[in-house]
Amino acid sequence: MLDYAALPQQRQALIRQILQETGRAICADLAVQLKVSEHTIRRDLHELSKEGICKKVYGGAVLQLEDSASFTRRKTHNHAQKSQLAARCIPLIKPGACIFIDTGTTNLAMASALPAELSLTVVTNAPDIAAVLLAHPLIEVIMLGGQVQKNIGGSVSGTALEQLRNIHFDQAWIGGCAMSPESGLTGFDYADCEFKKAAIRQSNQTIVALTADKIPGIARFAVARCEEIDVLVVEASLSREMYNAFNAESIEIVTV
Repeated sequence: MLDYAALPQQRQALIRQILQETGRAICADLAVQLKVSEHTIRRDLHELSKEGICKKVYGGAVLQLEDSASFTRRKTHNHAQKSQLAARCIPLIKPGACIFIDTGTTNLAMASALPAELSLTVVTNAPDIAAVLLAHPLIEVIMLGGQVQKNIGGSVSGTALEQLRNIHFDQAWIGGCAMSPESGLTGFDYADCEFKKAAIRQSNQTIVALTADKIPGIARFAVARCEEIDVLVVEASLSREMYNAFNAESIEIVTV
């Protein structure tokens, strides 16, 4: 067995591997596993965070995910998983409600799957989502305006934000780039994340649908703490550890 106390490079390589495989590293657990002090582990995590591998959180670190691809490229990524998530989201939508559907390819898949007999008012800042819903016979569509940011597939301009603040939602379906019990929901675009925060403030219920590869992880900018999210829709491959951690934050977990 390697003496990890005397081999910092090998120790950090193992921690890097653990982060990539599980998405998180817990100082107390690693200290026992590697037979070193928690201070040593914290120092290792500090070095790995400087390399952009992880983000330090209380008690350990969370994997720092790579910046998301363009909206157009993301539409074809994990298409089958997003379609399954979309189908599971449909029963959660309240008929007759006024809901906000945020930008995001999973939310686009959900909009495309809305049944013809469902009557709703849908507010969105995503042109692709609005275009899909225009063909729906019973859905009133309200498009928030302003400049469209191509990388996120929606408008988060001052005009759109002002319009958003004048509407109250029964539900807000919020997209995100990463999520963890420690850091909550996070994203890569600052303006987009601020827009999501405003939408959450205007809503009675916040629902997030994410593919399992985004959990656990952390992106640059905060969107919502776990206690601000009511429901998380995720694949059944979510680890039992993550399931229990999110449950402990009073999030309702709905799996596909």
